[in-house]
Amino acid sequence: MSIAVSRRRLITSTVGLAAAASLPVPAWAKGASLPHARRGFGELSGENIHLSIGDHHFMTGARAGHAHAVNGTVPGPLIRLKEGQNLRLHVTNKLAEDSSIHWHGLLLPFQFDGVPGVSFPGIKPGETFTYEFPIRQSGTYWWHSHSGLQEQAGLYGPIVIESAEPDPRYDRDYVVLLSEFTPMHPHDIMRKLKVGEHYFNRQMQTATDGEMSGADRRMWGKMRMNPRDISDVTGMAYTFLINGHGPADNLQLAFKPGERVRLRVINGSAMTFFNVRIPGVPMTVIAADGIDVADVVVDEFQIGVAETYDVIVTPPDGSHALVAEAMDRSGMGIASLTSHPGHIATPPPLREVPTLTMADMGMGMMDHSAMGHGDMGGMDHSMRDKSLVPDDVEVGPGVDMIAPMPVDRMDFSGLGLDKVKHRVLRYTDLKAKRMNPHRMVERELEIHLTGNMERYMWSFDGKAFSAVTDNPIRFGYDERVRVKLVNDTMMAHPIHLHGHFFELVNGADHLHQPLKHTVVVQPGGTATFDLTANEPGDWAFHCHLLYHMHAGMMQVVTVRPFPHGGHH
Repeated sequence: MSIAVSRRRLITSTVGLAAAASLPVPAWAKGASLPHARRGFGELSGENIHLSIGDHHFMTGARAGHAHAVNGTVPGPLIRLKEGQNLRLHVTNKLAEDSSIHWHGLLLPFQFDGVPGVSFPGIKPGETFTYEFPIRQSGTYWWHSHSGLQEQAGLYGPIVIESAEPDPRYDRDYVVLLSEFTPMHPHDIMRKLKVGEHYFNRQMQTATDGEMSGADRRMWGKMRMNPRDISDVTGMAYTFLINGHGPADNLQLAFKPGERVRLRVINGSAMTFFNVRIPGVPMTVIAADGIDVADVVVDEFQIGVAETYDVIVTPPDGSHALVAEAMDRSGMGIASLTSHPGHIATPPPLREVPTLTMADMGMGMMDHSAMGHGDMGGMDHSMRDKSLVPDDVEVGPGVDMIAPMPVDRMDFSGLGLDKVKHRVLRYTDLKAKRMNPHRMVERELEIHLTGNMERYMWSFDGKAFSAVTDNPIRFGYDERVRVKLVNDTMMAHPIHLHGHFFELVNGADHLHQPLKHTVVVQPGGTATFDLTANEPGDWAFHCHLLYHMHAGMMQVVTVRPFPHGGHH
């Protein structure tokens, strides 16, 4: 029997290979020599901007491999715009596959949002698509492919929109775009994650490690979970980049002593949360996701994938290490902020790998010590107690964990930063600089972030995204909705809503709730936002960890007037 099965499998796989062989093979796969992409980016501005997506070769430090470059660079060009201008972006696709560009955080008509299958068909090989829209905002944003896994291969870049009024708060201005490079093909990474989600984790805790009691270890073992399960893809596969430069490139950002320097920090990575600091130099946070917030002085902040933070620093004379350390401490991106050209700052060593806690399992409120060893079995059961979720959550093989007591974790500074002695940014520190219009909430909606780590399945409410027509989340045009995101998994998820800004319900008075387009929902925690759905159309709503989105953690939000003014 087994021979027949394996033979049948062999026949079908051979058929698959034959079919694959008839597809056009991209030049890079044939081993053709590709142009070398330049590290870092040029700048484009004006009413008509031309972008060309192509296959290139990219190298940083000892790592080299295939990349998708835009206008010959990785990352692609910085697009510098002015509030109030009209913009036409002509994007030419020179790849052998469909492509797209999404303008992350920009307010625009939905047909120019750049999500294939949701708001437009995508850009075919050899074709040019023109995006056209007015610029209705200012601040720090970014752009990236929304096709397949192309973003991982280099298809992303920064956007800076100057405000209509001059900004007197700074003398010099730098984009600090954080990302990763890997010579591995993104589909290969996805396959390895499907085979074993710990593939890239070389920091697993063993039975004899450090601070854990035997009871704790047995409990984690029983739940088939690992307290060091922090990042799916690590420095084992990645070189961490700042503006396309790895640590070996010695990137320098110049300043003159006494200058106020604005750093526009963008997390343009596929999978990495970064902890950003300049040892010895305090940072004043002035904007989150492009929108001004009341000043907050910090020494470090964690930035989720797809978030942006603008900070102002006044570094003393000398060279200072600008450090973006991966949350799992498997590597860092480094640049030198220097008043002496050629002087390279010495980066600090990598810090100790953080360890997940009971709170990350959604058990923050449970008294661990009172449970005794005999209760661990009951506890294992409680991690998968399907009666704890609402009826509209589909509990199938894609849902492996349910946080028993999820609590609001807006006040959490981020994994590994909750124990440091210095000042760390929390969502609860953010207050909108300009008052929001006051609106009462008309409806409340709860969405569960669900997953099965072992099978690498990710979803909203237990339903993995497959097609747009299925069953979108519906909002009435101009409806005011309070959305509560409940994270039933043990990983932080940066959740992004296209085409809108929402207000974080973070304890600020409702006129000063900060506006964001991406919110990190901590493991075993909840995060709540108020949304005025005032941008009509179909919009993607997804986890911005690229491989989570690819594995199904996405949905479509439809904003349309409800018939007869009623609500669904």
